[in-house]
Amino acid sequence: EVQLVESGGGLVEAGGSLRLSCAASGFTFDDYVIGWFRQAPGKGREGVACISNSDGSTYYADSVKGRFTISSDNAKNTVYLQMNSLKPEDTAIYYCATDPVNSPLCLLPYEYDYWGQGIQVTVSS
Repeated sequence: EVQLVESGGGLVEAGGSLRLSCAASGFTFDDYVIGWFRQAPGKGREGVACISNSDGSTYYADSVKGRFTISSDNAKNTVYLQMNSLKPEDTAIYYCATDPVNSPLCLLPYEYDYWGQGIQVTVSS
C-alpha cells in the first residue's frame, strides 16, 4: 500500500523558512516521481515542485523559483521541500503526491493517484 506522510508545516512570519518532509512507503521509491502541491482556501490545487527519483530532474512553478528547493534522500525514501523567503501568498495546505509520472508533466495534479493527507503552512505578514 502506497503511503505518503507530510511533516514540517506550521506558522512562520513573512521572510522566514520552513522545510517540509514527505516520507514514502509501499512502492519502489527510485522509480517514481514525487510532487509537492498546495491548495489555498477557495482555490484549486496547484503544482509547486516535483522531482524524478530516477534521474534527479526537478521542476518548479514560476511562483516559487529561486525560493523553494525540492530534494530527495533515496536512502530514507523521503522528499523535502525547503521553502525560503516565504510570503503570505504561500499560505496553503501542502500535499505530496507520487506516481510513475512522465517528468515534464509532474506539476499537473491530475497525473497523480497517490496523495498524502496534507499539512498546513501559514505565513503571517
